[in-house]
Amino acid sequence: MFSKNIKRLGVVVFLLAAVTGCKVGDPYERPDFDVLPEEYHGSLSRLDSIATDSLDSIPMARMKWIEFFGDYDLVSLIDTALINNLDMQRAVQVLEMSRQDLLQARANFYPSLGGGPGYTRDYRGFYHNNYGSNRGRRIHGENPPRSLYTERLSYNIGVSTSWEIGLWGKLRWKKDAARAAYMQNEEFKKAVQTALVAEVASTYYELLRLKSELAVAKRNLSLNENTLKIVELQYDAGEATSLAVRQTKSQKLRFEALIPQIEREYALQENRLNALLGREPQPIEIRGHLDNAAFNGNYNTGVPMELLQNRPDVAASEYELIASNAEVGIAQALKYPTLTIDASMGLDSYQSNRLFSTPAESLFALINGAIFQPIFQQRKLKTNYKKALARRQMAQLDFKEKIIDAVREVSDAMITLDKLEEEYVLTKERLNTTQRGVTDAALLFRSGFANYLEVITAQSDALDSELGLIDIKMQILLANIELYRSLGGGWQ
Repeated sequence: MFSKNIKRLGVVVFLLAAVTGCKVGDPYERPDFDVLPEEYHGSLSRLDSIATDSLDSIPMARMKWIEFFGDYDLVSLIDTALINNLDMQRAVQVLEMSRQDLLQARANFYPSLGGGPGYTRDYRGFYHNNYGSNRGRRIHGENPPRSLYTERLSYNIGVSTSWEIGLWGKLRWKKDAARAAYMQNEEFKKAVQTALVAEVASTYYELLRLKSELAVAKRNLSLNENTLKIVELQYDAGEATSLAVRQTKSQKLRFEALIPQIEREYALQENRLNALLGREPQPIEIRGHLDNAAFNGNYNTGVPMELLQNRPDVAASEYELIASNAEVGIAQALKYPTLTIDASMGLDSYQSNRLFSTPAESLFALINGAIFQPIFQQRKLKTNYKKALARRQMAQLDFKEKIIDAVREVSDAMITLDKLEEEYVLTKERLNTTQRGVTDAALLFRSGFANYLEVITAQSDALDSELGLIDIKMQILLANIELYRSLGGGWQ
């Protein structure tokens, strides 16, 4: 009889699930945005036109960061940062927590199981002439006890299970939401890595810039010291005024003051890089030179549609939209009936020594099925559903905004890189002119055909031009890094 009841209940559950187990809610479909152009604004830049003419051009976003940078020292620093950086470690833990949530969502499809021993002791007491129950009267007769007495004593051991049938797709929507949250955190981890790679590279090139500026400042200081010595000799010979000495010395002090200023900035950037590497401040050996730093231009930027797969932050925004769509399905499913099956079985006895001695007499089993249909919940279910719809709409707007920002960032980086290349050519030409001016001014000064003002002016112009060229070279490197990052490169 017991087995027949189980079979009947199983048939009922199967039929109920087959009839009503449809998944409410709409499956996710990517919005058809009209914000993605066919190509980037500024895509006719020198960089992109050269790359697209090459049959061997590599999509920039798909290049591994090791291949993109190529500098051994920089690659070693990035490797260290990816292991020790604290933000990176936190992103890994966040991803692990979301993975556990996904495993939990999958486990919701299975019944829960518990069990263990139990002990029940029911006390009753005297109350006027009426006391206890019929069982109490049979035990104590008409002479009631004057204190509490045991009405019922029970020892039991058993197992119990509870299983919610996934009607209306509620459990499946929960699993979809957990999966989307997991994928979103995975993309978040990629985004952290992309930003970390770009920041380590930018700081590394900042150190190269400061290293070059320091060398330029020291070289110009030495040159100015020689000029000062000549002016002082001329002053001693009565061929120059004290004003010439003071102005030349002022120029020397200006060049000299650049050195501690650059050294201070270098130390701060060094500390910043150490923080990115997840360690305390310490000296970092930088063997490279800014003159040797360059990127291979044999790659292309692709098309804006590829940002949906290449940009981790864009992909994370879409997973947020997928999760919001699943939350709408959950809120909608909560308005329909819920079916729960509870079952338990075990041994029960009034005497502990007979709990296992006669199992046939103490065996018990219970199966219970319940259907719960919410009727009046003070509008909570409807409110939650409407709020879920609004959150989904907000997530769709955020997704659209993220795409627009991504396309704009790529376009900005391409335009910046293209114009910096033009500016670099002009600045380099200016530097050549000012350096020839320094040489000519020095020769004329020694020959008496130029005064000290022309010399120090030529030296000042040459210093400004050389520092300007270093700065533009640095901006070109940073623009390459930003283009690589904005296209989604750095997590491969």
